[in-house]
Amino acid sequence: MNLEDKIAAALALGRSKAEEILALRAAAQIRRAAALENNQYRLALRVSMVAPGIEQSSAEFQTAGFLAAAGDSWFDYPFHDVLKLLEDHYGYNVESTAHKGDPVEKMAYAGGQLEDFARKLEKIKARGAVPKAVLVSGGGDDVAGAEFGMLLNNAFSPLAGWAAEVVDGVLNQRILTAYTQFLMSITSLCQGNFGKTIPILMHGYDYPVPDGRGFLGGWPFPGPWLDPGFREKNFDDLTQRIAMMQVLMDQFNDMVKSLPAQAAFAHVRYIDLRGTLSNRLADYQDWWANELHPTEKGFEAVTDRFAAELAKLP
Repeated sequence: MNLEDKIAAALALGRSKAEEILALRAAAQIRRAAALENNQYRLALRVSMVAPGIEQSSAEFQTAGFLAAAGDSWFDYPFHDVLKLLEDHYGYNVESTAHKGDPVEKMAYAGGQLEDFARKLEKIKARGAVPKAVLVSGGGDDVAGAEFGMLLNNAFSPLAGWAAEVVDGVLNQRILTAYTQFLMSITSLCQGNFGKTIPILMHGYDYPVPDGRGFLGGWPFPGPWLDPGFREKNFDDLTQRIAMMQVLMDQFNDMVKSLPAQAAFAHVRYIDLRGTLSNRLADYQDWWANELHPTEKGFEAVTDRFAAELAKLP
C-alpha cells in the first residue's frame, strides 16, 4: 500500500470513528432526555439584571468566542499553557480534552480524547454557540521520550546523526497517518454537531534545547525526554545537539504543514512557531522551562501567535 492509499484509508477510518462516536452520543442524549423527563426535581436557571428605573433586563454573556481543543501538554501544562492564556489574556471560552503526555497515535486510535471531544462540542452547542475554531496540538510525544534514541545513529558510527529512514518512517508515515485520521474524526464530529465545517488550527513546535532538564528539574517528575537518547548515542556537545534538533523540528514542521495541503483539509491552518522561542545558549532558559515546554514568558509568546491567527477568522 503506497502513502496515498494509506492517507485515503486514514481518512475513511477517521470518518468511521466519528460516526461511531456520534451514534453513541445520540443514544446518550436520548437517555439523558428521558432521565430529565422522569426527574421530579427540576432546576430552572434564568440570568437577569435589575437596574434603577428598569424592571428587568437580560444580561449578555460576553466572550471573544468559544474554542474546542484537543492535544498534548502545550495545551495542558501546570500553571500556564496556550489554552489558559487564551482564556485569561484574550477572553475566549475553551472546552478542551487535551492531556499531557498523549501522543497523536493515542489521540487517533485509542479514542479517549475523541469521545470526550464530542461531549465538549455538545456543551458548546447547548450554549447556543458554534466554535470559532478547533485547536489541535500534538506529535511531540510521538517523537520524544523513551524511544527517542531509536531516531539516532551512534556518534561513533560512519552513519552518525539522524537515522534518515527511521525519522522519515516515524514522521511521514506513522505520525502523518495518525494525524490525518485524527483530523478527519474531529472534522466529522464538528460537522455532525453543527452541520458545518469548523476551522482547525494546528501547530508545529519551535526548536527545543536538549540540555537534560525535565519538569521541575526532572525525577521524580517527568523528563528529560531528549538528553537520554543523545547520551545513549554518544552525542555530548550541547551546541551540536541544538543544531540536530533544529534539523529534526524542520522535518516535523514540514510534515505538519503538509496536512492542510490535503483536499479534505482545506479548513485546516498551520501555525509556524519556529523562531518564537530562542534556542540560543545565551538566553534559551528565559524561553524554555525544560526540554519540551516553554516558560510562562514562552507560552505567552506562543499564545500571541495563536491569538493572531484566531483574529483572522470570521
